[in-house]
Amino acid sequence: MKLNITQPRFQNITKIGLFIFLVFLIVLLYPSGDKFKYQFEIGKPWSYELITASFDFPIYKSDQQIAKEKEEILKDYTPYFKLDTSVMKWQISKLLSDLQRKGESSPRIPNYIKTKFNTIYSTGIISVDDYNKLLVDKKVNISCILPNRVTHIIPIGNIYTPRKAYEEIIKDAPISLKSYDINMYLSENMKFDSITSEISKADMLKNLSLTSGMIQSGERIIDRGEIVTPSNYLVLRSLKIESEKRKTSLQQSSIVVIGEIVMILGLITLLFLYIYLFRPRIYESMSNIIFILMMTLIVVALASFTIHFPALSYYMVPFALLPIIVRVFFDARTALFAHIITVLIISFMVDNAFQFILLQITIGMVAVSSLKDMSQRSQLAQSALYIFLSYVVMYLAFECISEGDINRINWQHIIYFAISSVFLLFAYVLIYLFEKIFNLISSVTLVELTNINSDLMIQFSELAPGTFQHSMQVSNLATEAAKKINANSLLVRTGALYHDIGKIKHPECFIENQMGGKNPLTEIDFEDASKIIINHVADGIEIAKKNHLPEQIINFITTHHGYGKTKYFYNSFINANPGVKPNDEVFTYPGPLPNNKETAILMMADAVEARSRSLSEYTEASIDQMVEDMIDGQIAEGEFKDAPITFRDVELVKSVFKEKIKNIYHNRIKYPEVKK
Repeated sequence: MKLNITQPRFQNITKIGLFIFLVFLIVLLYPSGDKFKYQFEIGKPWSYELITASFDFPIYKSDQQIAKEKEEILKDYTPYFKLDTSVMKWQISKLLSDLQRKGESSPRIPNYIKTKFNTIYSTGIISVDDYNKLLVDKKVNISCILPNRVTHIIPIGNIYTPRKAYEEIIKDAPISLKSYDINMYLSENMKFDSITSEISKADMLKNLSLTSGMIQSGERIIDRGEIVTPSNYLVLRSLKIESEKRKTSLQQSSIVVIGEIVMILGLITLLFLYIYLFRPRIYESMSNIIFILMMTLIVVALASFTIHFPALSYYMVPFALLPIIVRVFFDARTALFAHIITVLIISFMVDNAFQFILLQITIGMVAVSSLKDMSQRSQLAQSALYIFLSYVVMYLAFECISEGDINRINWQHIIYFAISSVFLLFAYVLIYLFEKIFNLISSVTLVELTNINSDLMIQFSELAPGTFQHSMQVSNLATEAAKKINANSLLVRTGALYHDIGKIKHPECFIENQMGGKNPLTEIDFEDASKIIINHVADGIEIAKKNHLPEQIINFITTHHGYGKTKYFYNSFINANPGVKPNDEVFTYPGPLPNNKETAILMMADAVEARSRSLSEYTEASIDQMVEDMIDGQIAEGEFKDAPITFRDVELVKSVFKEKIKNIYHNRIKYPEVKK
C-alpha cells in the first residue's frame, strides 16, 4: 500500500520530530541519576517534606570524628627504619686507611675511632629531613629493623643525625684527630621503611569502625522546618551516601532515565500543544519553531553546564534571556509559557527546586512585563535592573521565611543574581543575530525602518511626494486601528510606510503625484494603463529586496491590494466597449490576500484614505458612508477571508477610520476681513 504523504502532513511530522529530538537532547544534558536531590547544612531548617528511611542503612561517622579516632589510635604508632650495619665497617676502614697514609701513628686513635663509630652506627644515623619530620609528628620512639629482621624500639633522643654524630666524636677525641674532617666518614645508615610502616599503620587501624549505629527502614529522619542538627546531619549524609550507591545499579539508572524521559516529554508536549492550538502563525513557520526550541535548549544547556561544575552556580545563568528574546519577536504569552516550561525542566536538576521555580517564574513575569515594546536599547538595561531587583527582593523574602534569621542568609547569591542580570545585556546582540538567522523582525528594527530620514524614505519623498504623503496618512490611520484591536501597531506603521514604495519607478503615472498636470495613462489603452498601475506591487517588491527590507514588510507590499481590480480602468473599459467581456486577469492584482490582522488593517486603511480624497464634500454622513462602503465592499469581495480578523475587529477599525478622517478634514473657522 502506497503512503500518501502530502507536504502539509510531512511538515507536521517534521515539526513533531523536532520536539522529540529536543527531548532526546535535554535527557542527554540531565545530570546523572545518582545525584542526591536534597541540600542541607548544619544549623539551617529542613525545607523539604518529611523524610523517612526507605531502607536500612548505617550511620557513617563524620570525617572529623574518624580523623580524631585515627589520631587517638595512632598515638602509639612508631615509624619503621632499616639499619644498615655494613656502612660502619666501610667508613672505619676508610678513615683508618686515610690516617695511616697521612702518617698518624698514635695507637690510641684507632681504638677511639672503632669505639665511637661502633656506638654511633649501631644506634643509627638518619637524615636531617627524616629527623625533623619525626619531631613535627611528635614521635617519641621509632622501630629499628636490624639486618636479622629483629626489631627494637629506639627513643628519638638517642638517634644520631650527621651533625650530632660529628659532635659526639669530636667531644672527647684526641687533639690530633680534631684536625681531620670527620664528616666525610659519617653516612646515613638508617632509612625509612615506608612499606613496613604503612602495614603497621593499617594493622592498627583495621579495627576502626566507620559507622556509629543503624537507621531502620521506616524510621523518621527529619521533617519540614526542623533545624538540621549535627546528629541529623550525619544521618542525612549517610542516607545520601547509601542512596548514591544504590542508584549506581543498572536497574536503578534505567528507572531514573525512563522517569526523566516521561517528565521531559510531557512538558515539551505541552509546549507543542500550546503553539499548535493557540499560536498557528508560529506553528506554520518551521524557522519559528526551530528558534523557540533552540532557545529552550540553550538555557537548559547553560544550566546543565553550571551544575556539572560545582565552582559555578546555576543562578549565574541568565534565565530571563529566553522570555526577553521570545517576547521581542513574538508575544508575551508565548514568551512566558516557553519560560515556565523551561524552568520546570531545569527544576529537576537543581537542589532547592521550590525556591528555583519561585524565583524564575517571578523574573520571567518581570521580563515580559518590562518589555512590552522594545524600541530602544535603554529598555533592555532597565529590564535587567528590574530583574535584578526582583531577584534580590524575592530571594531575601524567601530566605527570611525559611531561615528565620538574617545571619543565616547566603549573601553570595546576590552576586550571582548580579552576574546573571549583566549577561542579559548581551540580548541585544543575540536579537540582531537571530533576526538574520531565522528571518525574524524585532521592534528595534521596526523603529529603525520608520525613520523617514533614511536614504530610501528621502528618495521616496522626493520622487513621489504625493504617494509619500498618502503613505504617511495610511500609516497614521492603520496604527490607530491596530492599537484598537490589539494588533502589532509598530509593524502596521512600518508596513504602511513602505506599501506603495513601488510607485517610485513611475511616479508620474499616479494621480497623487501629478499635481494637476497631464495624466500619461489617458493616452494609452486601458489594459496597458492597468498593467502599469498593477506593476507598482512587483516594483515595490523589487525595491524592497534591493534595500534588504525584512520579509514581514515585503508582505505588506504584496498583499495591500489582494486580488482587487483596478476599478477605474476596468469600469472605463466596460463603458468604452459595451458588450465586450473584459479580460479580468489584466485588470486584477496578483495577490495574495492579507494573511494577518496587520495586513488586513493596511488594506482597509489604504482604500479608505485614497477614497477620502475624492469626496465632493466632507460631512459626518459622507465620511461615515464612504468608510462603510469601502470596507463592506472589500468584505463582499472576500479580501479578508485569509486574515484572522473578526467582525468586531472590523467594526472597531471602521470607527477609528471615521473619527480620524473627520479630524483630518474638519472645518475651520473663517477669518473675517477688515472693513474698509
